[in-house]
Amino acid sequence: MSDARPEVDATNPWERWGWAFASIWLVFLVYPIVATLEAHVATGWKVATFACILGFAVSNILGYSLWAGRAWLALTLMGVLALATTPVIGVEALAFTPYLGMLSALQLPDPWWKWATFVAVVLPVLSLAGPDWFPAWFFLMVWPIMLGGVLIRVFGDRAQEATETRNRLALVAERERVARDVHDVLGHSLTALSIKAELASRLIEVDPARAKAELESIQETARQALAEVRATVGGLRAANLEAELATAPRVLADAGIRTQVLGSVADTDPRHRALLAWVLRESVTNVVRHARATSVSVELGPTGLVVADDGAGFEATGGREGNGLRGMRERVSAAGGTLQVSSGPGTRVEVVLP
Repeated sequence: MSDARPEVDATNPWERWGWAFASIWLVFLVYPIVATLEAHVATGWKVATFACILGFAVSNILGYSLWAGRAWLALTLMGVLALATTPVIGVEALAFTPYLGMLSALQLPDPWWKWATFVAVVLPVLSLAGPDWFPAWFFLMVWPIMLGGVLIRVFGDRAQEATETRNRLALVAERERVARDVHDVLGHSLTALSIKAELASRLIEVDPARAKAELESIQETARQALAEVRATVGGLRAANLEAELATAPRVLADAGIRTQVLGSVADTDPRHRALLAWVLRESVTNVVRHARATSVSVELGPTGLVVADDGAGFEATGGREGNGLRGMRERVSAAGGTLQVSSGPGTRVEVVLP
């Protein structure tokens, strides 16, 4: 079972600052803290309970940050620590349930988040078996909070599905446009070639000179058609790279990272613009997700592309190639080029193409 949620938009404020929002809500841990202070138990038990509450708070923040891809680990640890406080604060431990419900709703993968959130929602019902003095308004506070987490998750998933649908429709539209462009480019040329070839075959015996002229015309028409096809494909690739160059600074700026672009699309080889666009997109994604950088430079040239940041460096972020970097290397290699990743300070990704 995977703990990772589907890939999300790194510019989403919740995805970037969820840990900060979670930290603000920790103020409500004052209830188990007060219950611990008022408990009639030995000091050692109180110290141990405070340690559990602190560990619960730290685990909750980690569940939205460093452990975002391992939410099950954070959730399990939080559940164990909350349970460990019951010998001292008893039913007051139910005050931890909103944190369990929110983390389940926002961070666990589908469909597990639904079941885990349901359990967190049902847990407060156990207070009915507790003492009569347990506050009746507890349900009015806890359930709306967890309902808010569920709504955020549902709306977020719907927004992501809508984005994916728009991307698929855009891809279909782009394929149809390319098909129309190729048809327009080749339709007339191939028709002319067919007619000229038939004419040359009829004239080769009766008028060899004119037949030779028609064959030369066929060669010229074929060269022109090939040039038009290359121009069409080259224009498509340039548009993709231009789009990535326009998007990258906005994505990085949303993550608080400055961008410097050296060169332009015109400086690159039209044959490799689709590949360079893909490399640029993947490199920017890696910077946003892993680098902890403050600035990035993108350099375009006739031989390829360089993306360099001033972040923690490749070794500091694990030193192992993930699927994205491995995919980049394979694509660049298939095009006859090389990809080099160097570290210290920051990370530098350089693509050199023939």
